[in-house]
Amino acid sequence: MNYLIYIILGIIQGFTEPIPVSSSGHIFLFKNIFNSNMFNDLNFEIVSNFGSFLAILFIFRKDVIDLLKAFFAYIFKKDTRKINKNKFKYCMYIIVSTIPIGIAGLLLKDFIEERLQNITLLGFAFLFTAFMLLLVKNKNGKKDDYDITLRDAIIIGFCQIIALFPGISRSGTTLVLCLLVGMKRATALKYTFILYFPISLATMVLGVSDIIEAGSLTEVALPYLCGMVAAGVVTYFSYRWLSEIVKRGNLWKFSIYCLFLAIFVFIYFR
Repeated sequence: MNYLIYIILGIIQGFTEPIPVSSSGHIFLFKNIFNSNMFNDLNFEIVSNFGSFLAILFIFRKDVIDLLKAFFAYIFKKDTRKINKNKFKYCMYIIVSTIPIGIAGLLLKDFIEERLQNITLLGFAFLFTAFMLLLVKNKNGKKDDYDITLRDAIIIGFCQIIALFPGISRSGTTLVLCLLVGMKRATALKYTFILYFPISLATMVLGVSDIIEAGSLTEVALPYLCGMVAAGVVTYFSYRWLSEIVKRGNLWKFSIYCLFLAIFVFIYFR
C-alpha cells in the first residue's frame, strides 16, 4: 500500500510541478480531502521534488552546461569575456531573480507553515493564479534570451515571493511576469525553468537536515524511490505538454482549471 500511495503522490507532484497550477497547493488540497498522514510527509516532498528537479535538468542539460561554462570562462579567461558576456549577464540575472525569493523563503518559512496552511486561503490562491494566467492571453513579446534586462530580473525576483503561498504557482507566476515584461514565449519558458534550478536546489539543501533528523529511512527507502521515479517521469512529459501549450499561446487555459479548483474548494470545505 505504501508503494502505491507514494507512486500516486509522485505522479501528483510530477504532473503539477511544471504546469502553472501549484504543486504545493495540490498536495495541500489532497491532504485535506483524504486526511492522510502520508500527505504530511515532508521528507517525501523533498524526495519527489528531487525527481522533478532531475527531469527538468535533463531537459535543459545542454543550456545549463553551456551557461555554466560561459559563466566561469568569463570570470577566469579574460580573452573570452567578449564572447561570453551575454551568457554571463544571463546567469547574473538568474541570480538576481533568485535572491528575493530565497531571502523571503528563509524569513517567512515558519509563518507560512503555521499561519497560511488554511484551506479557505488555498481557494483564494487558486483564484489569484487563475487571474494571473488570464493576464497573458495572446501575449507574446519581442525579447530574446539576451534582451532581458536587470530591471526585468529584479521585477521577476520580487514578484516571485507571492509564489511562496500555497496555491500560487511559481512557474505560473514567473511565466506571467516574463511575458508581461515583454519576453517571447520561448524565452519566457526557458527563463522560468532555468530559474527553477537554484530555487529548487536551495529548497532541497535546506530540507536535507529534516531528512537527517528523521533518523532511519530504511523502511520507506524503496517506496520513496518509486515515488521519486514516478515524479521524474511524469514531470518530463508534463513539461513537454506545457511547452507546446505556451508556444501556442494557450497558457491562459490553465486559468479555467484553477477557477474550477477554487470553486471546488469553496463548496467542498464550506
